[in-house]
Amino acid sequence: MPKGIKKKNLPQKTCVSCNRPFTWRKKWARDWEHVKYCSHSCRKHNRLIHFKSYNGY
Repeated sequence: MPKGIKKKNLPQKTCVSCNRPFTWRKKWARDWEHVKYCSHSCRKHNRLIHFKSYNGY
């Protein structure tokens, strides 16, 4: 991301787990294409759901 971009003009995605929009962060600059979740809690929640459904819980 080049410097000088306003926060309202940053790219956005929708979280796979909670379906809320989230905006680009500098720490995601290298992997923005691979970012799916807005937070660690959403990632953990989604893994837990898939684990339970896969193992029949």
